Amino acid sequence: MIEGPYFVITVVGVLGTGLVAGVFCGFSTFVMKGLAALPPAQGVAAMQAINVTALMPAFMFVFIGSAVMCAVLAVVTFVLWPDEGTVEMLLGSALYLFGCFGVTIAANVPRNNKLATMEAGAPEAVAYWPTYVSEWTMWNHVRTIASAAASISYVLALT
Repeated sequence: MIEGPYFVITVVGVLGTGLVAGVFCGFSTFVMKGLAALPPAQGVAAMQAINVTALMPAFMFVFIGSAVMCAVLAVVTFVLWPDEGTVEMLLGSALYLFGCFGVTIAANVPRNNKLATMEAGAPEAVAYWPTYVSEWTMWNHVRTIASAAASISYVLALT
C-alpha cells in the first residue's frame, strides 16, 4: 500500500494529469471544432490568442507541474520499488511525460509557433488553417488519451 508522502504526491499526480486531460479533452471535443467552423482568418486569430493565453501561469503551473510530479513519482518509484503499484506508477509517469508533455513539445508547439508567425487574414494563414486544425487536433487526441491514461494508471496504483 502506498502511504505517507508517496501517497500525497501520487494523489497530486492523479489530480494534475486528470486536469490536463480535461483541458485537452475540451479542445479535442468542441474548442477546435468551434474554431474550425469560423472563417479561417477568425479561426487563426482566435487560436493565436488562445496560444498566447495558454502560456500564462495558471495553465503552465498545472501542465509543467504535472510533468515534474510525474518525474518525481518515477524516481521515487525506482528508489522505493514498492511491492504493489510499481508498474502502474511507472506506466503513468511514462504516459504523461512522453505521450502528453513530449507530444506537446514535438508536435503541438511547433504548429503553434508556425501559426504565430502568420498574419491571421493572410493567404498563407488561410491556406495553412485546415492543415493546422487537422494535425494539431490529431496530436491533441494523443495528449488527451495519454494524460487520462496516466491519471487512471496512478489511481490503479493506489488501489
